[in-house]
Amino acid sequence: MHNSTPAQHRLVVLGAGESGFGAAILAKDKGMNVFLSDSGTIAEKYRSRLVDEGIAFEEGRHSMDRILSADEIVKSPGIPLDAPVIVEARKKNIPVISEIEFAGRYTDSKMVCITGSNGKTTTTMLTHHILTKAGIDASLAGNVGISLAYQVARDPHDVYVVELSSFQLDNMYDFKANIAVILNITPDHLDRYDHRMQNYVNAKFRILQNMCPSDCFIFWNDDPVITEQLRHITTEARMLPFSESYEENSAAYIDAENELIFNTPGTSMSMPRADLALNGLHNVFNSMAAGLSACICRVSKDDIREALSDFCGVEHRLEPVTEIDGVRWINDSKATNVNSCYYALEAMTEPTVLILGGKDKGNDYSEILPLVKEKVRAIVAMGKDNAKIVDFFAPHVGTIVDTHSLDDAVAACRRLAEPGWTVLLSPCCASFDLFSSYEDRGRKFKAAVMAMKG
Repeated sequence: MHNSTPAQHRLVVLGAGESGFGAAILAKDKGMNVFLSDSGTIAEKYRSRLVDEGIAFEEGRHSMDRILSADEIVKSPGIPLDAPVIVEARKKNIPVISEIEFAGRYTDSKMVCITGSNGKTTTTMLTHHILTKAGIDASLAGNVGISLAYQVARDPHDVYVVELSSFQLDNMYDFKANIAVILNITPDHLDRYDHRMQNYVNAKFRILQNMCPSDCFIFWNDDPVITEQLRHITTEARMLPFSESYEENSAAYIDAENELIFNTPGTSMSMPRADLALNGLHNVFNSMAAGLSACICRVSKDDIREALSDFCGVEHRLEPVTEIDGVRWINDSKATNVNSCYYALEAMTEPTVLILGGKDKGNDYSEILPLVKEKVRAIVAMGKDNAKIVDFFAPHVGTIVDTHSLDDAVAACRRLAEPGWTVLLSPCCASFDLFSSYEDRGRKFKAAVMAMKG
């Protein structure tokens, strides 16, 4: 942490979403000369506050001369590294950092940082739930909650539970996690990494930067990508792997009696797997990662058990909507990649009508094919162009319906699903062809289902 910044340090913030707004506030409070630039339209809630704070900003363009006069640039995670403005900044050797990196300079609070291709949000929320239930002053940051930079500036906390995407990690250098969690690594966002899996893996592992022997690294011991990467890197952090069943060095696992075991230097405890609030094997792993983090934070065994058993889950992640005429409807709109859908299907216990589709990120659907064959009675494709989905699944699924709107998709599901079945929205794809975000997709899906219920 260093609080000293040269007088009138010229900081440019690119992107005026939650992270960009927070970075601008922190820069202002530290006495910097701050300018915020967004090539799109700034949401009214941020624009009005920028005006109130007297922070200079522009929207609808990037004024290159002003941007390239910066001493440093804070880049929002949504801006790719090959964007022209970033390329030009690099040519001029202007440092480009993430909002998390920027915020980390001005706080000594404990950082519990969570990444992975799937389960990040659930594990982040669950960890935060355990810590706050135990009376720890913990707050959410990163991909969830209020921006870390804003909180460091105006609403500080003792502990931050930070959900980190690979895009945020790309531009982090001196930031240090006290607890780092990598849940799993499967192909995602490869369009941002030159379609090279190793580049994406390297980004995820940046979470271990600067860790020392007093820090802890929690990870899934049976993930082949993580295991392979660990053969090539070293970390000073204490390693706390978790696994489905007992392995030699497991810090968390399920024993033969179906008890969830935690075994860390500070805490040894168990609780019945049946008591976990979240269902599905992937959620057992999420619970292990959150529980291990809580053990390291010295939370009592009783608080950990209670919090793991009363957590309410995350919106748009295997979220039960309702039951209509004996059919269960589930919103898993957050499944924007194939691996997320795999986890959702794994948790299904009844015959399923599966809604797939949206903006395809170069998906390989073969990963979910065995589960589709086993559990899915019909697929409803929902998107502007469903040809890839229809062509891939046609030989394997008896019924495929091609729809181009939410209303048509929901109507088709209602027609197809029989009492005792489940309708699962788990699209495997980004939402941007028909919706503004996966949250928008999920909420409209829930609204359409509830309207049908009357």
